[in-house]
Amino acid sequence: MIKRYPTKKIFVGDVAVGGDAPISVQSMTFSKTRDVEATVEQIKRLHFAGCDIVRVAVPDYEDAYALKEIKENISLPLVADIHFNYRLALIAAEVVDCIRINPGNIGNKERVKEVVKACKERNIPIRIGVNCGSLEDQFEKKHGQSAKGMVESALYNIKYLEDLDFTNIKISLKASDVQRTVEAYRSLRPLVEYPFHLGVTEAGTLFHSTVKSSIALGTLLLEGIGDTMRVSITGELEKEIEVARAILKDSGAANSGVNIVSCPTCGRLESDLVKMVEKVEELTKDIKKPLNLSVMGCVVNAIGEAKSADVAIAFGKGSGLVMKKGEIVAKLSEDKLLDRFMQEVQKAVEEMD
Repeated sequence: MIKRYPTKKIFVGDVAVGGDAPISVQSMTFSKTRDVEATVEQIKRLHFAGCDIVRVAVPDYEDAYALKEIKENISLPLVADIHFNYRLALIAAEVVDCIRINPGNIGNKERVKEVVKACKERNIPIRIGVNCGSLEDQFEKKHGQSAKGMVESALYNIKYLEDLDFTNIKISLKASDVQRTVEAYRSLRPLVEYPFHLGVTEAGTLFHSTVKSSIALGTLLLEGIGDTMRVSITGELEKEIEVARAILKDSGAANSGVNIVSCPTCGRLESDLVKMVEKVEELTKDIKKPLNLSVMGCVVNAIGEAKSADVAIAFGKGSGLVMKKGEIVAKLSEDKLLDRFMQEVQKAVEEMD
C-alpha cells in the first residue's frame, strides 16, 4: 500500500476523512436541491454505486430549507455547497454533515464567524473549496489563475478559520487542467495538516474526465497525497464512482475489488476475448476482496501472467486452461472454461474470509 502523508482525521457524518481512514469517494447531485424527490433518488443511486459522501448545491433559500427533508430520507453523509450568502450556510448547518464554502466570498469576518459558530455547535467540518476560476481578486491580480494563487488563497482562508479557533477543516484545490491541479496540491501539502479532497473541476465528458482525473489524481495518490476524492464527469452519476474506485484500486491507494489483467488483441487469439473479458467483469463486479485475475486469449503469455494472478484463464483453439496461483488446475473445452474459472474465483474469495 502507498504511504500517505499524515493528516488530521475529521468526520463527515460517520465517514472518517484523513489520518488512517480509507480514501473516501464523493459525488454531487445535479438535480435542483429544492426538488426533494429527485435529489433523494439521485443520492440513493450514488449510495448503491458505492459513494461514501454526497454534496448538493444550495444557491437559495428554497434549496436550503429542503435539506432537512432530504437528510431524513438518505443514509449518506450530506455536504451543502454554498457561495456568497452566509445565511444559507447557517440554515444548512442545522442538518447537514459538512459545509463547503470559500470563506473569502462569504463576506466580512463577522459573517464567517457566524458560520463557524454554527458548525462548532454541531461539530461539523468546513471544506475550504479553492477553485482557480473563482480566486479572490487579490490573488488573481497577483498570480493570475495559477497554482501559486490557489495555494495562497487556501492559506489565507485556512488562517481565516484558524483565527476563529476552528480547525475542523478539509481542503480542495481544483483546476480544470492536470498540471495546475497537481502543482497546487503538491505545493500546499507540506504546509498544512488538514485532509485534502482531490478533484479536477470541469473535467468534461466521461472520456476526457477519465483521462484527466486518472493522470492528476493518480499522480497525487501515488505520492501519498489525498484523503477523499471526486471524479467530476459531465454525465451519469454512477460513472463518477466507477472511475474513482478504479483510480484508487489501480493506483494501489485502495486494496479492494477485482483487478483484471487481459492481453491486448492480436493475431494469436483463438477465441472472442473481448466478449470473455466483459463476461468476467460482469460476473466479478460485486466482489470486494482484493483479487488479481488474468484473462488471456492464448497460451503464449498465459503461464507467465498467471504466476502473479490469484486465478487465471487462458483460451486456446476450442479449449483452454484454468490456473490458480500459477498452477494449472484444469484443462477443459471452451464451453466449460468460464464456469470452472468462476468456481475457482469463488473459492479464492472464501479462502480470504
